[in-house]
Parts: sequence; structure tokens; C-alpha cells
Amino acid sequence: MKKILITGSNGQLGRAINRKYEADSRYELVNTDVGELDITSVDAVLQMVDQVKPDIIINCAAHTNVNLCESDWDNAYRINAIGPRNLSIAATRMNARMVHVSTDYVFDGSASSPYTEFDATNPCGAYGKTKLEGENFVKQFAKEFYIIRTAWLYGDGNNFVKTMLRLAETNETVSVVRDQFGTPTSARVLTDMIAALIETDNFGTFHGTCEGACSWADFAEEIFRLAGRTTRVNRITTEEYPTPAKRPAYSVLENYMLKLTMGYEAEDWKTAIREYMENGLK
Repeated sequence: MKKILITGSNGQLGRAINRKYEADSRYELVNTDVGELDITSVDAVLQMVDQVKPDIIINCAAHTNVNLCESDWDNAYRINAIGPRNLSIAATRMNARMVHVSTDYVFDGSASSPYTEFDATNPCGAYGKTKLEGENFVKQFAKEFYIIRTAWLYGDGNNFVKTMLRLAETNETVSVVRDQFGTPTSARVLTDMIAALIETDNFGTFHGTCEGACSWADFAEEIFRLAGRTTRVNRITTEEYPTPAKRPAYSVLENYMLKLTMGYEAEDWKTAIREYMENGLK
């Protein structure tokens, strides 16, 4: 039986991974979140890894509040960059495989076609910059690693889908940005990608999202349609909804390496969101 050490286990992806492996006798999961393990402390990480002796480390922990990262740079850097660094150092010491989840925000959004793993990164905000540094540390310190960039993630936890449904309860109209494009991705779909990768020696950097693309406004309209809501989406521009952090206008990812090296094809985003809502938002 192999051991998988999960960080950020109480998040949407961590919960999805637990559901994936709950009946799989090949693996034993060791769940940690901020209360059990401070990934920003290399000593704490080394102590935990020495104790658990995992075969695989899956890092789901991150400082994901994009706006707060702008004013909380040090903490964002500790969690998004130093944390993966510490886990990678420990993984190499234990001869464990390192799985690190990254983001579409490592790109600046100036493209007009989906980004592949070989396109130049150029993050435009603190969140993307610290996540990219995390990737670089993993490449530097982990011996065997899978970096998986995902986007617009939703699962069992707080997310855009639940926010829209909550707003629809008390509003006839909800304003949503129409000029930012990406791919909504189910935590279950991402988990299946991770599960497929860790069975192989296919190491490197991958994009892991559902297929297709839409705007946030398109996504909201599909959520309301599936939920049978009559709520209308007021399609606004980014300029009409200013935020502390600049978002990429176009951050659609192409799962080029998964397709090329494994023939792996993910579900379309509309199929995935329908399944998610039919399964009680989990």
C-alpha cells in the first residue's frame, strides 16, 4: 500500500481526492491542513514527512484570495512559493513524488488562443507571481514531480457556483463580468487527471482543465439555467467591476501535454458543471 500525503485537505480539491480514493485499497491517505502542518516551515514539513514516509505528496494548499494577495505579499509568497519549496525538499529526501497544483494566472491573458505548457509565463498580479515562483521551486528541488495548472475550480466548498446560486435567491439580476474568458473546471475532473498521472513516470508540467471556454457571465447563465432559476445576468465589463488585483482577460488552457503524452481527454465544462449540480454541488 502506498501512502499519499495531502496538504490543504479541507479544500475543494483535497476533498475530491479523498472521495476518489476512499475505497481504493492501494493507497492510504494522510490528510493535513493548516492546523496539522505549516507548509511554510521547512522544519515542520521535514518532520511530518519523516514521520509519515509518503510515496506521493499532493500539494493542494494555496493562498487563493487573489485580491488579498496584492496587499498580503509576504504571506502569499510563504504559502504559494516557500510551501511548495519545502514540500519538494522533503519529497526528494524521502524519494517521494511531488504533485503541485498551479494556476492559469501564471499567464497575463493577452493571448487569443488557448495557452499550452510551452507558452511564456507572465503573471500580472501577486497571486500569479507567487504561484509561478512555487512552480520554479518545485522544478528546482523536487526530483520527480507533476506540476498541474488548473483554472476556475469548483467543488465541495466555497466557489463561484455557490456564490451565484446564493445571489439568485435574493436578486432578480446579477452583474457578472463578460470580458474575462477561461474554463470552469470541476475538482472531480482535476482529481481524475492527478490520479492518472501518478500512475505513470510521465513527469513535468501539465495543464489540467475541462474542455471548452466561456466568460464568467456565460458560466453564470449556465448555472442559472441548470438550477432552473429565472435570474438574469447583467453582462458587465472588467472596467465596471474594478478589483485590487488585475485578472487575465483570456486564460484558457490547452491540455496539450496530457493529450500528447497520454491521449487523455477531459470532459467539456458544460458536462462537468451539469454533473456537479446533479450530485448536490460536490
